[in-house]
Amino acid sequence: GLTVLAAGTSVPDLLSSVIVAKQGEGDMAVSSSIGSNIFDVLVGLPFPWLCFTLSQGKDVEVRAESLGLSIIVLVLMLVAVITTVKACNWRMTRLMGYSMFVLYVVFVVQDLLRQLPRGNPTWNMNF
Repeated sequence: GLTVLAAGTSVPDLLSSVIVAKQGEGDMAVSSSIGSNIFDVLVGLPFPWLCFTLSQGKDVEVRAESLGLSIIVLVLMLVAVITTVKACNWRMTRLMGYSMFVLYVVFVVQDLLRQLPRGNPTWNMNF
């Protein structure tokens, strides 16, 4: 469910970036996509936690088995993206688009693989 929600909230960003890129404003397209993600991380995540903390008077505990590994993977992906952009001479080229798509697929696949049940999982395929 959360993946569908995340994809649904990204569609407006995609459409606005495509529109301004077709108008020759590629820098606006890039800054829009980066800016919206920064806003989500700096406001979208902490604001609900702040509201909960103020209303309930207790802290929000964030637990995840592999939070440290997720942070390392995200930093590595950031380095890969910056390296790709630098290798394309800071220009949006077809090669850069393909590279970003491949990086996205690599990220999603590794994340899905890390979420698979460990040990002796039982797969229930009854729908």
